[in-house]
Amino acid sequence: MTNAPKLQDTKPRGGVAQSISDSLVVAKRNLIRMTRIPEMIIFGLIQPIMFVVLFSYVFGGSISVGGSTSPAAYREFLMAGIFAQTVTFATAGAGAGIADDMHKGLIDRFRSLPMARGAVLTGRTLADLVQTTLTLVVLAIVALLVGWRTHENIGKVLGGFALLLLLGYAFSWIGALIGLSVRTPEAATSGGLIWLFPLTFISNAFVPSENMPTFLRTIAEWNPFSATVQAARELFGNLPPGYPVPDAWPMQHPVWASIIWSVLIIVVFRTLAVRKYRSATA
Repeated sequence: MTNAPKLQDTKPRGGVAQSISDSLVVAKRNLIRMTRIPEMIIFGLIQPIMFVVLFSYVFGGSISVGGSTSPAAYREFLMAGIFAQTVTFATAGAGAGIADDMHKGLIDRFRSLPMARGAVLTGRTLADLVQTTLTLVVLAIVALLVGWRTHENIGKVLGGFALLLLLGYAFSWIGALIGLSVRTPEAATSGGLIWLFPLTFISNAFVPSENMPTFLRTIAEWNPFSATVQAARELFGNLPPGYPVPDAWPMQHPVWASIIWSVLIIVVFRTLAVRKYRSATA
């Protein structure tokens, strides 16, 4: 009779620890995939760079900001809007990526593994956040080359970029829900962009909201996109002298409004996306 060696007992990880670990593994998988398909990153950089150059030189000098039509004044006013548009447009990529994984059956493979259900979506959104950060860094360098400058200390400037990334992360959960709700990556891309155009253009991103019709101005001033743009302008020191700040609460307290909007979007759409994921893979 031989005595079998006694296996060492292992304690199962807690739910939160396992979810964090699994999310980081999935995020690493998506980041490796991005590096192996460099055109994803390159094409993601071309569009925002074109927006910076075109808006700076085509509209610079044509739009009055704070009573001035100076191209330099408009360029500084514009950049926070371009940054915000860039991080939110990443929503389409997030949705298309998840829809592609669903279409290829990769999600079914994840289901067979002992991993937290929400980790697949969290890992994907974290990887998208890293890509968005890289895009934002390159875009900021291009903006500096065309004449954009900040006029606050480094802490406030970094705080402005942090709010932009928080908004982008929040919107990536909207993209995740869209990606889970459609059948093809092409539909996810279209569905991820069609609602972003009115959201970004009915805002204070490219023109002051004061000249809009009353009902559009109200929408723009309570738009979560506008709150983050206004907060970034304040933290960058890019509000021109004499620029009239609207009376709406989000415009008077844009930093708090931006944080509240972003956190609210994350809570609501993460809950909906995880629920949709569970029903789609049940």
